[in-house]
Amino acid sequence: MNLMISTIKHLEMKSGKTLAALGVALALLFAPFAHAADLAPDEFIKTLCNSLLESVKTDKNLKSGDPERIRQVVDTQVLPNVNFQRMTASAVGPQWRSATDEQKAKLQEQFKILLMHTYSGALTQIRDQTVTVKPLRSDPQDKEVLVKTEVKGGGEPIQLDYRLEKTPGVGMGWKIYNLNVLGVWLVDTYRTQFSQEINAKGIDGLIATLTDRNQSNGNTQSAKK
Repeated sequence: MNLMISTIKHLEMKSGKTLAALGVALALLFAPFAHAADLAPDEFIKTLCNSLLESVKTDKNLKSGDPERIRQVVDTQVLPNVNFQRMTASAVGPQWRSATDEQKAKLQEQFKILLMHTYSGALTQIRDQTVTVKPLRSDPQDKEVLVKTEVKGGGEPIQLDYRLEKTPGVGMGWKIYNLNVLGVWLVDTYRTQFSQEINAKGIDGLIATLTDRNQSNGNTQSAKK
């Protein structure tokens, strides 16, 4: 099974600028995480946006899609901004509850690697894009919110939305747990494909498939060097 390949092709067909938007989405997760005070959710996204574009554009290794640099940034800067366990659990679906701790750890690791491989090429597409955060519709007591943005640059604006959960006192007070590019929710797309794999081969089968896919992607990238 070619995980997410069909989705990437679908997005590319919608707009030639979509990979740049994916790069912005991924780079947003990579943005420096230096603020200690809690922010409003739209300010959280805006703060990251203001730093991500400069960060990606000035980091030659990150911009070139260097897998080692991407992994380094993910390990040091992505995880504080993202509830990665929630993303993985949601992508796996109901079977997550019956998985062992060891299986959950392996799923999170392989899912993280898959995302890095899948979207690393998108980082190379970032040029002069800008991100506009749309007015937020939420109440101060909301624990989960949707922040909508537009990526602009060289064509029609591209929809890029983020689902956030409130984490008072942790980082900037919010974490990302899903993102939407042109109407396609990342986690939901993976859930459909993961469910098919689990139904056919079980949790260990999904882990094996992800591992094989990641090794294949890694070998392909190594061959390109």
